[in-house]
Amino acid sequence: MKLACASSSLHRDIERGELTQLEFLDLCARELACDGVVLDVRHFPRNDNDYLAQVKKMATDRGLTIAALADPVFFSATQSSMSEVLAQAAALGAPLVAAPLARETEFSWAEQLARLGIATGLAKARNVTLALRNAAASFAATTHDCKRVAKEADSAWLRFGPDPARFDTASDARVLASNTVLLWSDFTCESKDCSDMLDAFDGFRGHLVIDDTSGAAPVPELRDTVARWRRAILNRR
Repeated sequence: MKLACASSSLHRDIERGELTQLEFLDLCARELACDGVVLDVRHFPRNDNDYLAQVKKMATDRGLTIAALADPVFFSATQSSMSEVLAQAAALGAPLVAAPLARETEFSWAEQLARLGIATGLAKARNVTLALRNAAASFAATTHDCKRVAKEADSAWLRFGPDPARFDTASDARVLASNTVLLWSDFTCESKDCSDMLDAFDGFRGHLVIDDTSGAAPVPELRDTVARWRRAILNRR
């Protein structure tokens, strides 16, 4: 398992202009000692080829993998917006786009399924896999929901990117393990949380992404969380 930090964990600072996306890359490499990053699409000041090349080169120079792009509204977006995000991922060499489904009050299931069909078709054309995130009150709130989505979408380009701690108590995240390509964990997780997830996803070789849904994680606590996860992983070897 490799460790990544999501730029969404520092959304407040980036939105206020107190931290740039490039500074976030430096922070992850030098202070947080991550293996990779997940870049939120909201944090790109530009999407032109020159800037994307700069981000890709800087990540490479810092020894960071761009594990995924994260887009909180990808599965609710228009076809042109989906295409733009997937093109961005392809240009950066990011193999995944991580996103939750729409809230159940936003669309009907038929409308969401139609958008899923469009999204997976576009993802296949770009060779970028979609990592479905679970979220409360969305069409993928429980593991049962996630399995239903995967069955009805019926696409090899749709996989899972769950945060096991955000499922309800009736859900067992282990049922998603075989098709999980990304894992998420809150920066406030304790050592036992790390051990429980490592047990549930034994053998997972992708990135575990540390995030903060409030977008205001203190950097020292992010650093401590990365170190806690690193110890937990090493202790299992």
